[in-house]
Amino acid sequence: MIVDCHGHYTTAPAAHSAWRAAQVAAAAEGRVAPAYPTIGDDEIRETIEQNQLRLQRERGSDLTLFSPRASAMEHHVGDAAVSLAWSRACNDLIARVVELFPENFAGVAMLPQSPGADLAASVAELRRCVEELGFVGCNLNPDVSGGRWDGPPLTDRYWYPIYEVMVELDVPAMVHVSSSCNPNFHATGAHYINADTTAFMQLIQGDLFADFPTLRLVIPHGGGAAPYHWGRYRGLCDMLGRPPLEEHVMGNVYFDTCVYHQPGIDLLLEVVDTPNVLFGSEMLGAVRGVDPRTGHHYDDTKRYLDAATLTAPARQAIDERNARRVYPRLDARLEALGR
Repeated sequence: MIVDCHGHYTTAPAAHSAWRAAQVAAAAEGRVAPAYPTIGDDEIRETIEQNQLRLQRERGSDLTLFSPRASAMEHHVGDAAVSLAWSRACNDLIARVVELFPENFAGVAMLPQSPGADLAASVAELRRCVEELGFVGCNLNPDVSGGRWDGPPLTDRYWYPIYEVMVELDVPAMVHVSSSCNPNFHATGAHYINADTTAFMQLIQGDLFADFPTLRLVIPHGGGAAPYHWGRYRGLCDMLGRPPLEEHVMGNVYFDTCVYHQPGIDLLLEVVDTPNVLFGSEMLGAVRGVDPRTGHHYDDTKRYLDAATLTAPARQAIDERNARRVYPRLDARLEALGR
């Protein structure tokens, strides 16, 4: 089977998005947010069947690790209470998608992070999502400021409470920012890629995995600039007195294949070891158009992998085995489904 490690509910029902707008407006005006709307199963089915499920079938993948829309997490909007209510609403909606399509989706949680707040609410929501809703992972925003980058690096002890519960529950996190409120950084064209690259460098500078040897982090969008500048990062490990890159970071860090052209995929596969690459498409995400040079959608990353030179074992690892190893709760869920 083919597991897509990176999917977002970018086609959520209109009522869900409308409630978010009303919630944000109410918070800005000091009012209580309206009650969350009633959304029927048929409406959820329609949004999924016409979009993500249709593209799964057309492009040949089997199951998507599904999380709330990344750009709509907006941890910098409102206060901690606003973020918690929004996170719970989003996660509950993902849980309903998984309940309706258990063969096609597995839940990945949004955490209620908020500038200046501790991670107690995030720990509690992760526990709820994993233990009650059956989610297999979470998204972790390394910059809740929305592009100002004024919080602690991922190696700071501020983050340890969430790492501790991730290790306890045996779930990984995809390191994924949200929208940008800084006009210098376009959200998907700059802020996302900056964040991927910044997170990777933070991990090089610190010793996080000495404290959490079983912690697993997925850096999306092909690892940002890291594969393209692999020699730079190997050299920086040496200059900073760190162990070799493969020992210091890559025992715990994984990249997806959300790279939207063949040369980029080929470089990723040449530079990064196969056990560290997970198939991902970000399907219906950052770039939805058709490449005029190929006539195919930019985010049809499976097509690029199909064209890549890979051995059969390497292809199977990237398609399925790596995801099941990095997300052991997914593996257990698939085993229970007889897959």
